[in-house]
Amino acid sequence: MNEEFDHRVPVLIVGGSLVGLSSSLFLGRLGIRHMLVEKHAGTSMHPRGRGNNVRTMELFRVAGAEQRIKDAASILAGNHGILQTSSLTDDEGEWLFKKIDPGDTLARFSPSTWCLCSQNDLEPVLLTCAREYTGDLRYSTQMLSFEQDAEGVTAIVKNRDTGEHSTVRADYLIAADGPRSPIRERLGIGHTGPGDLFHNVSITFDSRELADIVGDRRFIVCYLTDPDGDGALLPVDNREKWVIHVPWHPDRGETLEDFTDERCVEHIKKATGVSGLDVRITGKAPWHAAERVAERYADRRVFLVGDSAHEMSPTGAFGSNTGIQDAHNIAWKLAAVLEGWAGPGLLETYEMERLPLARATSARASARSVEHSHPGYAPAPGVGGGRQSGMLTVAMGYRYPRGAVLGADSELPVVPERMQLGGEPGTRAPHMWVRRSGKRISTLDLYERSFVLLSGAEGKDWHAAASRVAEQLSLRLDAYRVDSGPEAELAPENGADWAEVHGTTAGGAVLVRPDGFVAWRAAGPVPEPEAVLHEVMTSLLRPA
Repeated sequence: MNEEFDHRVPVLIVGGSLVGLSSSLFLGRLGIRHMLVEKHAGTSMHPRGRGNNVRTMELFRVAGAEQRIKDAASILAGNHGILQTSSLTDDEGEWLFKKIDPGDTLARFSPSTWCLCSQNDLEPVLLTCAREYTGDLRYSTQMLSFEQDAEGVTAIVKNRDTGEHSTVRADYLIAADGPRSPIRERLGIGHTGPGDLFHNVSITFDSRELADIVGDRRFIVCYLTDPDGDGALLPVDNREKWVIHVPWHPDRGETLEDFTDERCVEHIKKATGVSGLDVRITGKAPWHAAERVAERYADRRVFLVGDSAHEMSPTGAFGSNTGIQDAHNIAWKLAAVLEGWAGPGLLETYEMERLPLARATSARASARSVEHSHPGYAPAPGVGGGRQSGMLTVAMGYRYPRGAVLGADSELPVVPERMQLGGEPGTRAPHMWVRRSGKRISTLDLYERSFVLLSGAEGKDWHAAASRVAEQLSLRLDAYRVDSGPEAELAPENGADWAEVHGTTAGGAVLVRPDGFVAWRAAGPVPEPEAVLHEVMTSLLRPA
């Protein structure tokens, strides 16, 4: 094409909230140049979306951001559990659960843990991290239109400060533009799911006396159930800054203007059970809980991530975490295609893997809102009943029965009833502590920029085959021998058996994708490992 463009980048990201910023960070870590445009002037100012689950924190760990996020979230590090009570002066309250990780069992599965970091604290960290890499991040910049053709996407963007228009030419576009996504609408992509569930107004307020009333009940959220003052109370700093989500009923003609400061103050006093409480309203923001999943996640060179692809009830923070993990899934696949070591067909697996997961997770989020009796939610009959998978299983035990995997059982559910991370193809690879060059790392720390083949002392042929196949196919494939012997690159701690942990034998091998999911597994040695591995990689990377 001879047309001149103001900017040329491999990837254009539209939307600079949590998922857009995560997309930028993950692409930047992989060395992929990109531009991010966000119509707002800066990051979020409202404390919301605070729950970052263990799988999300694993991704931020590998991306070098985990400790910075923990530092930003340190003020809430001691908050655990969900309390339900008629008021804060009521001693009859019930803990729905008192600790996120009872028994400290999570350490068996992951080097990371859950983290409470509100969106207004998390986004600045992600922005700082993303700007350290290959991204051109532009706030106060709105995409006005886009067109795609066989070779790429052309977008017109506007600087909202200067009014200047410019054209951006990209190979691919990531739509992280929220639940009302203009990009999704432009593509004519519809939804499945029940739609709107309930509406709340999020009210931020200051109260110095409330900390004394809360006392040592360091909850994540407290559901207050007084019929005249129900709401979900969340601490911001455990001292004087708080948020309460209160029901809003637009279906009854109720408007946002009805939520005057005076009404909000009285509601908070009733909800807490303290009629003389000092309350100063500092902000209000409406939000809508919905269960919707896009019918398609991609349209040629455009990919939906986060809320543009799915809306979920906020209970459990499934929506933001699923969105960040969407971004990670498409980032490594775009990098592989743009760098030329995978074919465009690999990008088709994004929808294969992430769309079924969103459907399962969104249903689980709605069910959890029923379990917690979220203020303002009157579920339809039958919603939330039956046996449900646990939080940890939903967060990190999900699997990809189809997609860029070989040997996965396509009949198994996307979210199983119980946690099973034993190296099965399509599941997140097991976590093991190992020593590499004397340094303690998790095996999960190996998975970011390349495929990784793990084998043991009896897997020398696998190790050599990986090197030759990587050269033949010009792809990113690293190999590690896991054993206590002198030739091993990774030494398991405490005599752990890597083969047993990964569900194979001493002569077998496990192939892990850049996102930490098992792509394929060999139960034992084979006569021609190079030919087998060559065929596996060719099939996974879909060169046609």
